[in-house]
Amino acid sequence: MKKILRNIYLQKRFFIVLTGLVIGFLISYMVPNILGAIKLLFYVFALIFLVDIILVFASKGGIKGQRSVPEKLSNGDENEIKISLFNSYLFPVGLKILDEIPHQFQKRDFGISTTLGKGKEKVFRYYLRPTERGVYSFGNLNVFAHSPIGFISKKYTFGYEQQVPVYPSFLQLRKYDLMAFTNKLFEYGLKKIRRIGHTMEFEQIKDYVLGDDIRNINWKATAKKGGLMVNQYQDEKSQPIYSIIDKGRVMKMPFDGLSLLDYAINATLVISHIALKKQDKAGMFAFSKKIENRVVAERRSSQMNLILETLYNLETNFVESDYSRLYADIKRNITHRSLILLYTNFETLDALQRQLPYLQAIAKQHLLVVIFFENTELIKFTDEKAETIQQIFEKTIAEKFVYEKKLIVNELRKYGIQTILTKPEHLTINTINKYLEIKARGLI
Repeated sequence: MKKILRNIYLQKRFFIVLTGLVIGFLISYMVPNILGAIKLLFYVFALIFLVDIILVFASKGGIKGQRSVPEKLSNGDENEIKISLFNSYLFPVGLKILDEIPHQFQKRDFGISTTLGKGKEKVFRYYLRPTERGVYSFGNLNVFAHSPIGFISKKYTFGYEQQVPVYPSFLQLRKYDLMAFTNKLFEYGLKKIRRIGHTMEFEQIKDYVLGDDIRNINWKATAKKGGLMVNQYQDEKSQPIYSIIDKGRVMKMPFDGLSLLDYAINATLVISHIALKKQDKAGMFAFSKKIENRVVAERRSSQMNLILETLYNLETNFVESDYSRLYADIKRNITHRSLILLYTNFETLDALQRQLPYLQAIAKQHLLVVIFFENTELIKFTDEKAETIQQIFEKTIAEKFVYEKKLIVNELRKYGIQTILTKPEHLTINTINKYLEIKARGLI
């Protein structure tokens, strides 16, 4: 009996009917003739209420349920959560599903209302978009079932606690990998770059066949053999590609729920995967006051898993970044000429000027690409119409900051430093574009 009382929940329909009966009894004081009819309705209500309890708690069957959560969630992406329910009652039931989702999502009104026929099974899906890496805890899966009468419902509890880690966006990685296999990269802004010259390694001398580039004819070998011979080349491989993530305070700014740091982490995962697919060596590290989270550029089967785990464990307190330490570390530890993708952010030209000597020094030894972000909120603000003097003043200041970003690009290019100025949501696509362009032009 105690178990029944603990799991019984009164429905809205119960209170509506009860309220009607109470009003009827109040009216019967003024109209005594209807008192008998009201009493009869009350007894019928009590009887139906008892039948409802018997149907839900004493009849054969019940509700079986299960929550299916991926082993890990992808940060910044929509992750599918499945709830499977089976009705073994001998009658159709109404259901209300309340899943205790992790507190990080701050969803206080989550619920699914539906019906389920007798002997039927149904799968419900909903999606969660995490914006922070770490461990997320799911609570109980609570299902409230009621009969067609609908006076009371019974609570079923499934799932219990589940802890799921949130990793950098591996769903993006799969998406771009699939596009590469299906040759649809151009649909997402990835452009084809015409090769300039022979940025390739010599492989062998072979017989000329129709379609070979006549510029590759080896005249000495042709004279010896008495037939046309051509040099065959292959793309340069095993070039070191380093993704360097600034995890200082300039990367704390949030856009669409994700910080700039997390956008950089997601892009690093994807570009590392593509570099390995292109037979290059992929590596990474992060810096602020000191150099941390280092993965040496290698081309091995376990490299992607190592990079993924390192990115997952990347933490910061968003302090001021030390570019002098970054330069010293690169000079000491990266001895071969490499492609360095530096994810950072500069809001003003003065901020760039303070770090420019270190960037110039790095660019002398390596091919440096400085990647920083457009302030999309400021751009949106400049597009709004100004009506008051204060709004005109604010809009002018915003336009100044937007223009200064373009000046930063020009200043870096003046010293031969490659740049990417991108919206946060386009970071991954633009970084891949730049990598493919650099490979095609043979700059490394």
